[in-house]
Amino acid sequence: MLAGVVSCSQGPRKGTATVKAEVVKVYPHDADAFTQGLVFHDGVLYEGTGQRGRSTLRKVSIEDGKVLLAVSLDSRYFGEGVTILGKSIYQITWQEHTGFVYDLATMQYQRSFQFIQEGWGLTDDEENLIMSDGTAVIRFIDPNTFREVRKIQVKDGNTRIKNLNELEWVDGEIWANVWYEDRIARISPKDGAVLGWIDASHIYPQSGRDREAVMNGIAFDPKSKRIFVTGKNWPNLFEIRLPEGR
Repeated sequence: MLAGVVSCSQGPRKGTATVKAEVVKVYPHDADAFTQGLVFHDGVLYEGTGQRGRSTLRKVSIEDGKVLLAVSLDSRYFGEGVTILGKSIYQITWQEHTGFVYDLATMQYQRSFQFIQEGWGLTDDEENLIMSDGTAVIRFIDPNTFREVRKIQVKDGNTRIKNLNELEWVDGEIWANVWYEDRIARISPKDGAVLGWIDASHIYPQSGRDREAVMNGIAFDPKSKRIFVTGKNWPNLFEIRLPEGR
């Protein structure tokens, strides 16, 4: 999501557990990458970056942050979330109501699709695409027809959690960055209830970045259970873990 009106902190309600992320390892990350989407697959990262005229889809080495392969979007598009489902990579755009499908092996463009709302974050549950639009609503989309299957409204108790941005599917939960807040919501895909919060405000201090360099990028390796996070124009990718008994 591009800069706009700064949102007010929605803070976790009393009684909702918040845990502090622990940094396991720090890796290089391209500080020029305006990260909008992040996904782990077969030992490498696939990253979607934003800003018109600079939006890309790229395959990135975790260890050194080098771009192994990249596709540039037309300058009219502002790239947003990405996910991998089956043998395809899916990428959405912010206000252009357009998504793209690429071949996973070659990253060659295959087709495009349309949607009505804005595009922010994207993940999948191995069956449907899961999309955020900057509101408290998360939609489940059929990857073949691109029609909405169902939607949930994300709430922490009775409080709607807006500005849901980059998404990741983590062990049966939806994890979501909250725009302008260095925290992650753990969301039930069944009913949208916030199961807990992850505080990552200490990972990359505000003093070292401008206000647009927000945390925005979660990738999960289901085999090793490694979790990676980064942000827009962050110079580092962080492998994190949660305290035992989260």
